[in-house]
Amino acid sequence: MSKKSKPKEDFKTWGDVFDQFTQRTIYKLMTQGHFEGLESPISIGKESNVFSALRKDGTRVMVKIYRLETCDFNRMYDYIKDDKRFLSIKRGKRNIIFSWVQREYRNILKARQANVSVPTPLTFSNHVLVLEFIGDDGIIAPKLKDELPKNPKDFFDKIIANMKKLHKAGLVHADLSAFNILNYNEKPVFIDFSQCMPLDSSRANEYLERDVRNVCTFFKKIGLKLDDKKVKAQITGK
Repeated sequence: MSKKSKPKEDFKTWGDVFDQFTQRTIYKLMTQGHFEGLESPISIGKESNVFSALRKDGTRVMVKIYRLETCDFNRMYDYIKDDKRFLSIKRGKRNIIFSWVQREYRNILKARQANVSVPTPLTFSNHVLVLEFIGDDGIIAPKLKDELPKNPKDFFDKIIANMKKLHKAGLVHADLSAFNILNYNEKPVFIDFSQCMPLDSSRANEYLERDVRNVCTFFKKIGLKLDDKKVKAQITGK
């Protein structure tokens, strides 16, 4: 798809995937110069699709597009309603999805500012989020579940160091697992921050314990001996 093409031509290939509202949102981001056109799908999920996209300078970005009709709005609302930053949100599918995307952008930005290893958030509009591309030569970095680290102990320690930085920034990922950690040149990169919660939310401790359990369970399966309580204490300093 070319930035110079007409919108109708730009999205001919994706006509069966994107509704007109999504097409207009993507085209708006293109005309603003955030990317030239979508390339290949990186992942196809129940709630969102992620595509690679080329920029004018030849570099790539990731474009995450939430599905307007098939998202689990009730689940989203359960997270958002416990987030003091979004107390004024009004019920309604699009309101919830748009807030969900804004929330993910803000969470990643805050994590980035705390030196957590995450993709740089670039911009968002409605239900579309644009992020730094994590990978080399147009190939996205694999998820931890798909590529085990060569040194599991070192990789695990890096994950815990990032969880500690996130905690210090006042956030808990709330969905951390081998599915949401990329293995980029033997370094972890956390992704998918839409469920990320402030520590002052009522379920923050529950989410932190779940994150710790998920990470520890994965590394126990590949040979590390870990104590979940001690790992949590390492993160929180308590």
